[in-house]
Parts: sequence; structure tokens; C-alpha cells
Amino acid sequence: MIRFQEFEELYPYKARSLELGALSYSFLDEGQGEPLLMLHGNPTWSFYYRNLVLGLKDKYRCVVPDHIGCGFSSKPFNYNYTLSQHIDNLEALVESLNLKNITLVLHDWGGAIGMGFAVRHPEKIARIVVFNTAAFLSDHIPASINFCRRPVLGPIAILLFNAFVRGALWRACAHPERLTRKVREGYFAPYNTYANRMGILRFIQDIPMHSGVPSYSVVKKIEENLQTFRDRPMMIVWGKQDFCFNDHFLNRWKEYFPEAEVHEVEDAGHFVVEDAYERIIPWMREFLQKHPLTY
Repeated sequence: MIRFQEFEELYPYKARSLELGALSYSFLDEGQGEPLLMLHGNPTWSFYYRNLVLGLKDKYRCVVPDHIGCGFSSKPFNYNYTLSQHIDNLEALVESLNLKNITLVLHDWGGAIGMGFAVRHPEKIARIVVFNTAAFLSDHIPASINFCRRPVLGPIAILLFNAFVRGALWRACAHPERLTRKVREGYFAPYNTYANRMGILRFIQDIPMHSGVPSYSVVKKIEENLQTFRDRPMMIVWGKQDFCFNDHFLNRWKEYFPEAEVHEVEDAGHFVVEDAYERIIPWMREFLQKHPLTY
């Protein structure tokens, strides 16, 4: 059980849910207007986007799912935790909400999940906002994350000691003072037991480092179709102190999308939204207004 009351003042939202068979797929649906579909990564959840929702829901409809295994969504111990499955789940949510003219907002694994959905449904995508993520193959991986992929040791570290969440909160913010006790409680809350951390482990095991990993062929197809979206307005906001998604990944995005509007945030880390949301919200408003929808 998530002890919501410990951080509810930071996350003043009521989660909704979509039933996927026996599982509950939780999501926020706040505000009205053009849909902003905000997709988180590992080991975060919709809590990561709480400040963007607060700053944008007056004019935009902010839809923010928790991937299965994360946040308020179900966390089955035995489940097909693969990129393809996460895309399937997102597809079901978009269909159930009848979302069109979507602005994707992508961070970490949300990049591959969101662009995987976009490749399946390019007609639904109007704009793209990118935060420290990838949607293409790469052989770059930090040693600490690679360690978590090792048999036996990785599962022990993640499932028993919650090392991935602890490590993220230690390394992902350039401004650690922002990670107050209540903010840290918000990030830890969904992953408070051994059984609730399986989704975190499976995300790590599905990183496409070689062709034997289930996500490899999916990411390869996404990469091969990225040029489909060169005509979509794109904004990239990049935390330059990211230990994981470093300038190598930023430069790859620039190569694929040379016309993108880019904001390089020198004093932000992997959790760029946590470090710089006060700057990001005005940038997003200006970007969205600069590129109005054509119905």
C-alpha cells in the first residue's frame, strides 16, 4: 500500500485507472484542451511530472500514466515487462481516452515507449517534447546500470535493497536540495517492498544492449522510423549533468531532428524536470503556442 498522505501536498491529484484484464493501469487526467501525454521512465512514475501538470493544466489536458509495475499501477511479480508490452498498454489507454493531436512529453524509458506508440500511430502525433531519453540503439551504458543487469547480483541489489531508486535519488539531480524528505518519500513510495520492485528490475533487463534482448528489435524499428516525425515540431530540453543520457544521446537527437528547438540546461541532471521545472514550463508554453495545431 502506498502511503499517499506522506506526499499528497506535492501531488494533489486523484489517479484514475484503466483495467487491463486483471491489472489496473493508473493515470492522471488533469485539465482540458490539447492533450499532453507525459511518459515517465525508470524508476520514476507520474510523480516526476507533478510540477509540469500543475503549471500546464490550466490550458492543456495532461495525461500521465504510470507504467505497469510503477506508481499506482498494478505491480505483478510475473508479467511480460517488455517494451512492446508497455507500448501495448499505452495504446490501450490512448484508445480508451480517444486522444488525438497528441503532444508527446518523453523522459528516460518514456522516450522508447512514446516513440514506439508514435511509430504505430504517426497520425495521432502533433508535437514532441524530449527530456534526457533515447529512442534509438546505443552501446553507451553507465557501469552502475550495467552492474544492475548482472544475474544474481542485480536482482539482489534492486529487489532486496532498492538500490536503483536509492541510486537515482543520489545521482539524478544536480540540485539535491530539491529532494526534500517529502519529495524523496514520493519517489520511494511505490517501491516500498521487494514484490513492488519487479518492474524496475525488468526495465533494466530490457535495456537493448544486444539483439538477444526483447526490446532490441522494437527499438531498432523505432530508430528506422524516426525520420517520419521530422515534420513535427520538437523541443529538446536536456540536463547536461546526466550520468546516463549524456551528450552522446543529445547529439543523436540533434542528428535525427536538426530543426528541433534545443534548451541545454547546464545546471540540471537526469531528472531535468525536477531540477529546472520553473524554466521548463514557460519554454513549453511558448513552444506549444508557437506551433498551434492544424485540425
